[in-house]
Amino acid sequence: MPVTQAPPVSFNDTAVAFASKSNGELRKMYALFAAMNNNTLVKTGGGLMKTALKWHIPGTAFLIKKSIFDQFCGGETIQECLPVIQELGRYNIGTILDYSVEGEGNDKSFDATTTEILATIELAGRSQHIPFSVFKVTGVGDAGILEKVQAGKALTADEQMSYEKTRKRINAICARAHQHGVRVFVDAEESWFQDTIDQLTYEMMHRYNRESAIVWNTYQLYRHDRLEALEKAHADAVAGGYYLGGKLVRGAYMEKEARVAAQQGRQNPINATKNATDDLYDNALRFCVEHIDRISICAGTHNEASSLLLTQLMQEQGVQPADPRIWFAQLFGMSDNLTYNLAHAGYNTAKYVPYGPVAAVMPYLLRRADENTAIAGQTSREFMLIQKEMNRRKVQ
Repeated sequence: MPVTQAPPVSFNDTAVAFASKSNGELRKMYALFAAMNNNTLVKTGGGLMKTALKWHIPGTAFLIKKSIFDQFCGGETIQECLPVIQELGRYNIGTILDYSVEGEGNDKSFDATTTEILATIELAGRSQHIPFSVFKVTGVGDAGILEKVQAGKALTADEQMSYEKTRKRINAICARAHQHGVRVFVDAEESWFQDTIDQLTYEMMHRYNRESAIVWNTYQLYRHDRLEALEKAHADAVAGGYYLGGKLVRGAYMEKEARVAAQQGRQNPINATKNATDDLYDNALRFCVEHIDRISICAGTHNEASSLLLTQLMQEQGVQPADPRIWFAQLFGMSDNLTYNLAHAGYNTAKYVPYGPVAAVMPYLLRRADENTAIAGQTSREFMLIQKEMNRRKVQ
């Protein structure tokens, strides 16, 4: 039976991209991105917000919630996120609830985070609009111990016990995901303990990915060794008789990775140029689509060229837009021109929707603001698209 050709996707169609936004919401976005386009204002404002929250200045949390928080987060609790989930679902866009609270690094916070992740899985099991859950291993276990394991250093009895607790928490999350048929992303983190995260994740894949990809690892393609790691993971999955799930991202710790590598006197794991990262990312997409019989992928990217490439690769390989093995994902509040236009064309798309108490997710929000100013042209691109839609609607 011939494959139906998907309609071409235009990422410049602002009528589709902002279909869910009222004129008032567009004006609010315009003001916010105009401010975020000012690097000095972002850095100064971020410091002021942290200070105001620390000193409990009245009204600070309210102002943050009504501005940057509303733009990039779904709410303070899962319950508060429900309207966002429903609204995205109206446009055939899934929600990935991302509990963005940075814990205190003890068993109490690790257990609390595990409980929260399990709650997102329970909700996903009941909702057609939540295709994935997600967690960071450092949210449920000690980063220092993960680093010692990767370095091959002996653990003390207490550290070994802590590591086993981490493994049990991860297993509890993956077991619940398997029980409800919910896919779960294991986020990528810093290179000096990523191998340990990989090891734990593949252990879970071997256990729970027998029928389909339930547990998904994350590959940061700004690292020059990650395509090789992906290829090896595929070979291991074939040999082990399980399915590989892979979320492909460019990466999130570039400056930190370079700094720590220099301090430790080792090679920087990050590609020397952005073009090298782009090439590696696109080659990873090609590899995954060529091996789609064993790999399920999510292209977690705000890059228009890579997103368009994936749609072309799917057509070349005869893969339907709605094939459940291939997803696109962007952050909530950003790149709606990609998400909404892909969904409109019939592709599987989802938004990462962070949530948590305002003060607790401030580190995440400030990183989002910094990231926008650090990525050349990203905020300007968002700002330009908002302006274009306001002009189309004749909104003043």
